[in-house]
Amino acid sequence: MRILVVQESDWLERNPHQQHHLFDRLSERGHEVRVIDYPIDWRKNERGGLINPRRVYMDQHKVRSSASVDVLRPAHLKLPVLDYLSIPFTHGREIRRQIREFRPDVIVGFGLINSYIAASQARRHGIPFVYYLIDVLYTLIPERAFQGLGRWLMERTIRGADLVLTINRKLDALAVEFGAERTEVIDAGIDLSEFDPHLDGSGVRRKYGVADHEILLFFMGFLYDFAGLKELAAAMAENRDRYPDIKLMVVGDGDACSDLKRIRDENNLETLILTGRQPYTEIPEFLAAADICILPAYIDEEIMQDIVPIKLYEYLAMAKPVIATRLPGIVMEFGEGNGIHYIERPEETLEVASGLAGRLREEGMKGRRFVESNDWETITDRFEGVLEDLIRR
Repeated sequence: MRILVVQESDWLERNPHQQHHLFDRLSERGHEVRVIDYPIDWRKNERGGLINPRRVYMDQHKVRSSASVDVLRPAHLKLPVLDYLSIPFTHGREIRRQIREFRPDVIVGFGLINSYIAASQARRHGIPFVYYLIDVLYTLIPERAFQGLGRWLMERTIRGADLVLTINRKLDALAVEFGAERTEVIDAGIDLSEFDPHLDGSGVRRKYGVADHEILLFFMGFLYDFAGLKELAAAMAENRDRYPDIKLMVVGDGDACSDLKRIRDENNLETLILTGRQPYTEIPEFLAAADICILPAYIDEEIMQDIVPIKLYEYLAMAKPVIATRLPGIVMEFGEGNGIHYIERPEETLEVASGLAGRLREEGMKGRRFVESNDWETITDRFEGVLEDLIRR
């Protein structure tokens, strides 16, 4: 198959998501993959000039070293708001160019504006279009004034898609509500050989000064302000005498990073360990060092209502108990008694972690058993079959 992928996030710099795992593996299987992406963090990284020129990155891989994915990055204006307005023109031109030159058998969309354009062009040229939802995309738009337009684009793209794939059942229900005619759920996956609960994490614990008797809480990923980490860090400072043996390791960077550093420094909070971003290949060892993994996001944050972060599957695959806020998508996907312990507020993490201290292995194995059928090769088999069936139709 020749597969064209469109998204409005940075394929190269952002942490691996569902699409990286799937398309790296499809590339390894001999399929040709081209990705049209967008440097979403350009405000932080770009300097000088008004236009970010078109760039092409050949033979890229994210999670599989033998993968070969070509990434095409259309030009865009480097001005707030105008950067969005330039997408229909530059991404539209790139999509038409790839349809003409690459002649894709199927187009898979993960974005808003460029997926809407891709769906329209796919219909015009008789190419199957798949919309793959891993987030409620319009809620991620930082400018709230544009979220209504984002919702409209998402609804129209869903209705115009030949197939809407979702990463969990809550998103599937949302797609049906928005008018999808045909949907299917393809869960997140895990590389069970990499995320092995028998891995030794003692080296990481020694490096960061975590003693054997201490309970290490672990979070990884982009540090959103709504992730609940600032509230948890403040609670750790306030309750240091009550929970002296609980430490928190945060792997990643993002919006909340500076506030976390401030809380750590102002309170001399040695139990808060901020490692910054780490190579994805080293994440299993970091997870092996942890005792409990956490997802303490705000329970009323709109962005979090319908999603199930892929990191939860990786946490559970490593046989780590998980403490997470009772978010609807997570509860629908994992239910009760499968290794996830629910809280209402980030500050409750410490009390629940203390109560889990004597049964970490038992609770962790519940999660491992729950996700053992989510091996990435099995998930990729399903995804490959869905695309091939759609092309045949």
